[in-house]
Amino acid sequence: MSEPDQRLFFLLQRAAHLLRTTADRRCLAAAGVTTAQLGALFAVRDQPGLTQQQLARTLGLRESAVTALVGRLTTADLISKHPHAREHRAVVLELTGDGAAALRAAQPEIDRFNAELRALLGDDRFTQTAAALHALAHWEP
Repeated sequence: MSEPDQRLFFLLQRAAHLLRTTADRRCLAAAGVTTAQLGALFAVRDQPGLTQQQLARTLGLRESAVTALVGRLTTADLISKHPHAREHRAVVLELTGDGAAALRAAQPEIDRFNAELRALLGDDRFTQTAAALHALAHWEP
């Protein structure tokens, strides 16, 4: 029996691509939004008063990418933008009713996807994998 592949970066990229494309397809079918859009919607919902700059930091994206993402979400009426009370150049993002509805529509698919991953990995490995990925996502080399 051969050793399992130890090229962690390659395996993470390959797994991330498969997970993202599968989750995107399912979330688009269930709620009409991609996982990137869902990430932004969850952040806006969970952090009232979030600015676009803060959203970029939360998502780990460049501000230019978040500007485009916010533009698409605003055009789709999933979030709204309001002037910041103290920072004249900043805008505050707010979830709209349609944005909240998209999150509700996507939640059963997110739960189903996580249940499939838990079944694939087993409870212990699912929890360990989540903890390991959390550590990697917050690693500061």
